[in-house]
Amino acid sequence: MPHTSCHPMLLAAALLLVGPVGAQTPDAFKDASPSQGHKLMSERQCDACHAQKWGNDGKDIYRPGTHIHNVNELRKRVTQCNTGLNLNLFPEEETDIAAWLNESYYHFKN
Repeated sequence: MPHTSCHPMLLAAALLLVGPVGAQTPDAFKDASPSQGHKLMSERQCDACHAQKWGNDGKDIYRPGTHIHNVNELRKRVTQCNTGLNLNLFPEEETDIAAWLNESYYHFKN
């Protein structure tokens, strides 16, 4: 009879492809590209701006539960940055950024 236990490396690779067990992408981000959002944030130097305004490496702004409590507030905040700083992002790019932030920091389900 073949051995049925899963090799740890195969399990890790599968989790990278599908995400953690029970992870759920909010409906607002179902067509988004979080990796594109990460790229856009890097290109627009978002963390450098955050660091200048809030100190440290700029990532302190992403503390869940302090200013942003749900997906809608997250999307609204990205739109405020885009508009206020004239970043000229398209709405779908704002969604990509919000999706990356959610995936990386906030983990809202919907």
